[in-house]
Amino acid sequence: MASRSTTGLAALFGVLGTLHFVKPEPFEAIVPKVLPRKKELVYASGVAELACAAGLLHPRTRRLAGLASAALLVAVFPANVQMAADLRQASPKARTIAFARLPLQLPLIRWALKAARE
Repeated sequence: MASRSTTGLAALFGVLGTLHFVKPEPFEAIVPKVLPRKKELVYASGVAELACAAGLLHPRTRRLAGLASAALLVAVFPANVQMAADLRQASPKARTIAFARLPLQLPLIRWALKAARE
């Protein structure tokens, strides 16, 4: 059985992965401008998040899913940077949220790596 922490991470990935399909537009907006086929990338990352969520819940796949989750968080970091860059002229609140997300990737990565060791 997964710990509460790992179950929470799986839930986070599950919700975010689902949102990639239900409302892809906000995710498309933050795909770095140099990357083509934004909608396809959003769907691919949604599939990856859902796969990680499912994998985290099963003991046999938890290690691989935790490592994949950490790798996915690293891979989507440029999208968070793009969002922060795009909001430079936005309201102070929007800028603060966007820039605060950047260092939050580190604890999320540690969380995924912790799940991989479970």
